[in-house]
Amino acid sequence: MILEQFLSPQGIRDKRMRFVASLLMIVASSLLQTYVIQTFMDPCDLLSSGFTGVAILLNRIAGLVGFDFSTSLGILLLNIPAAMFCAGKISKRFVFLSCVQFTLTSLFLEVLHFPPLFDEMILNVIFGGFLYGFVSVIALKADGSTGGTDFIAMYVSERFHRGIWEYVFAFNVLILLIFGSMFGWAAAGYSILFQLISTQTISRYYHRYSQILVEITTKDPEQVAKQFKTYFRHGMTVIPAYGAYSQSNFFLCKSIVSSYEEREVIGRIREVDPECITYTHKVDHFYGRFYRRPIE
Repeated sequence: MILEQFLSPQGIRDKRMRFVASLLMIVASSLLQTYVIQTFMDPCDLLSSGFTGVAILLNRIAGLVGFDFSTSLGILLLNIPAAMFCAGKISKRFVFLSCVQFTLTSLFLEVLHFPPLFDEMILNVIFGGFLYGFVSVIALKADGSTGGTDFIAMYVSERFHRGIWEYVFAFNVLILLIFGSMFGWAAAGYSILFQLISTQTISRYYHRYSQILVEITTKDPEQVAKQFKTYFRHGMTVIPAYGAYSQSNFFLCKSIVSSYEEREVIGRIREVDPECITYTHKVDHFYGRFYRRPIE
């Protein structure tokens, strides 16, 4: 829960401060990605996901024929067309932050050098896979991405209102099979396990396309409903109730919201009723019209 709150610039109300927070998270994402590639992946010949993985693969293939193809250059060449395609289809802010992320990663790979941490392959796979997934989580929480297949994933997800990280994983596996046929199946197998851990990390910590039920116990439902309606484009159900312990009347206010809105919803409601009792829990299935705030 503390981690979720830390990675939530959306809860910052001042737009300029929110943008600064997002930019700092993007820089952190690029630094962490560079660290994982150099510390966990390069020493074990692991291949990363998305266009970065394709750039590394092109670098390895070029090496077979005695040609030096820069991974950093490959990251830029692959990501720029994807960024141009998504610029008018998702969000200019999202595309800008994503471009900052992959450009910084390309730069950091050239100027920074991190030493290996583990000698054991499985330790590199486990820790590297988790941290590489967290690279994407940080960028996505900042309303940006690591570029590449994240552009495609977010474009499709925004159109169909569901995450498609399992399909991104399938694409990465295809790239890894090509990698395995050329450089050995052991490295490809470890890379697939690396990608599985990375994908599960993203699914665990990034919940833009999941919903939660928010229930507020209050004695002032009019103010709660008014505040909720002012800031959120969701309906709210108000139910009269009776407290067995307090032997007094109160009201239950219920609504389904996106899980990434949870922190802001609770903060806004407590502004008008600091004494209210609020709890949330995950919704497994929701049927009906549902408004999801677009990426800024």
